[in-house]
Amino acid sequence: MICSLLTQAAFPLSSPSICKTKPSTNLFLDKSCNFLSLSLSPPFRILSSEVNIVLINGVFWSSFESCNPSVLFETGEVGGMASSLQNQDSISYLTQREASEVDETLMGPLGFSVDQLMELAGLSVATSIAEVYKPNEYNRVLAICGPGNNGGDGLVAARHLYHFGYKPFVCYPKRTPKSLYSGLATQLESLSVPFLSVDELPVDLSNDFDILVDAMFGFSFHGAPRPPFDDLIQKLVQLHRCEQIQRKSPVIVSVDIPSGWHVEEGDVGGEGIKPDMLVSLTAPKLCAKKFSGPHHFLGGRFVPPTIAEKYKLHLPQYPGASMCVQIGKPPQVDISALRENYMSPEFLEEQVEADPLDQFCKWFDDAVAAGLKEPNAMALSTSGKDGKPSSRMVLLLGVVKDGFFWCTNYESRKARELSENPQASLLFYWAGLNRQVRVEGSVQKVSDEESEQYFHSRPRGRQIGAIVSKQSTIVPGRHVLQQQYKELEEKYPEGSLIPKPKHWGGYRLQPERFEFWQGQQSRLHDRLEYSPQDINGKRVWRIVRLAP
Repeated sequence: MICSLLTQAAFPLSSPSICKTKPSTNLFLDKSCNFLSLSLSPPFRILSSEVNIVLINGVFWSSFESCNPSVLFETGEVGGMASSLQNQDSISYLTQREASEVDETLMGPLGFSVDQLMELAGLSVATSIAEVYKPNEYNRVLAICGPGNNGGDGLVAARHLYHFGYKPFVCYPKRTPKSLYSGLATQLESLSVPFLSVDELPVDLSNDFDILVDAMFGFSFHGAPRPPFDDLIQKLVQLHRCEQIQRKSPVIVSVDIPSGWHVEEGDVGGEGIKPDMLVSLTAPKLCAKKFSGPHHFLGGRFVPPTIAEKYKLHLPQYPGASMCVQIGKPPQVDISALRENYMSPEFLEEQVEADPLDQFCKWFDDAVAAGLKEPNAMALSTSGKDGKPSSRMVLLLGVVKDGFFWCTNYESRKARELSENPQASLLFYWAGLNRQVRVEGSVQKVSDEESEQYFHSRPRGRQIGAIVSKQSTIVPGRHVLQQQYKELEEKYPEGSLIPKPKHWGGYRLQPERFEFWQGQQSRLHDRLEYSPQDINGKRVWRIVRLAP
């Protein structure tokens, strides 16, 4: 078996070193963007840890500590949210007339076609749903689509949700005969997405679906809904009443306008749909100010500057390559209720590798194949002679038969603690696979030759950063680091050899204990421990199952 990290060289990787948060090892909790972990062991080993996680306006923030002395000008982020919360009061809202004019301009002088805008809108809806409602927990989606453009957005969203791993169903009672809409239906049928008639829908939608996409009517709709949409809207209204009597019900996601609402005045009589998520498109409509659900997203990343200037639109910045951005007030979070009900295949003793390094490499390769971000990120926990623990995220740079290799500043806090107590633990946490691996053992510095060789394999900027950073010491301000960095750039021009600082180098942890953890339902997690024992003068690994 070949592991992408297991080589004869001590430093086979040159992956980016972007630090994350400061968890330690052992116990962890995870839900979107909050996680923590703890280590417990006897004195002069790792006892516990502190995690700098702060709740600000309903959002979890964590302190960042550079796990590599060369990392001065990069940051990481906790969790996978591509969206970022924006202040609702600073965003423009459109009247019905303005929304119509914007669409006419987009499809007129600016050259957009209806199918282009519909594709972008539907993708925005699907990505907004995927941001909050993960397919392992909210898998069954019913898209209720009307006869107009809003219904087309719903059809596109259902197709993308299929490719995102959800199981969509479509209720499309008034099919539009135009080729655009029939093509969207054909695309879904080619994926074997079921189409349900109104009569085929269950009387109570709460048992058969996890997400209901309300794509019946958009901002151009006037008057009272006609059959069968009036009854469909009432089905969604009934779900809110189920919540009031504490019955489980699916979440409702409304596309641009909750169907039945007045475009500008909102839910006038107070008896309309109460969506859990609203995905506004292009720009929020005035009724969105009356939305009180927990998740308000803006989608449709296609508004050109000319439109924004003409209508004096103040729209939030979309983060990265995201098709959606979260706006409005963040939901109130009950931290005690944040939990996952893990769904994983069984992890059995007879299926594992006899050598824990081989098992680690097998799981590491799974994490790489799954496209998880920085699968080589690990929580390194240390403690000094005072027994007080400290933890930080660092990057694993390689694995050889005698241990796990990483580099750092030899004058940092972790280095001082390792000089006093050369015992440490590592934690790899792969949330996307419901897995973690704990490794405990003794730590030694690698040879100067190994450190030198790895140092010169790094990008030039990281080499300079390693010289600038006197890690864990107090600096007057960021400008000092930037000035020193600039001076060293001039001192060592492109192509010149940058000397490795004496205070920088590698460590290797020689494993003495492994634990492989896989999350399962109802907290009945799998935990397999490897510990060495001597049999007939030969070192072998004993495998036992631990209670979760």
